Amino acid sequence: METPFNDRGVSVTRNALSSAGQVFPLRDIVSVQVVTVQKNKVLPRAISLVGVVGALAGGILNSPAGMVCGTMLIVVGWLTWLTQDVTHRLMVQTANGEREALSSTDREFVERVGAAVDEAKAEAAPNA
Repeated sequence: METPFNDRGVSVTRNALSSAGQVFPLRDIVSVQVVTVQKNKVLPRAISLVGVVGALAGGILNSPAGMVCGTMLIVVGWLTWLTQDVTHRLMVQTANGEREALSSTDREFVERVGAAVDEAKAEAAPNA
């Protein structure tokens, strides 16, 4: 089988993993691991906190501009939280260290790529 996996610009052949312009020879890959990166909580909270302080200061100082700017920052913080995605990364361990081979919001896809790499390595092992 020449190309056991070829989907969304990622291909795994019996010789290499190719993703986003990177090529990882299978003989150099020690292991693959799927890592999940959660949403960033600090940035949206910090933006919203600055907005709350600004809105309160605007209210105390009777400044409509302060209240509007503070309210806008609260909304920007909320939108920052909503628009973030949980991402999944395929980390490839080689003798030179660990590198990110693939990043996607679709965990199933990243796991299928990892399984295809493991399968291709298993097929190549008896032939070596």
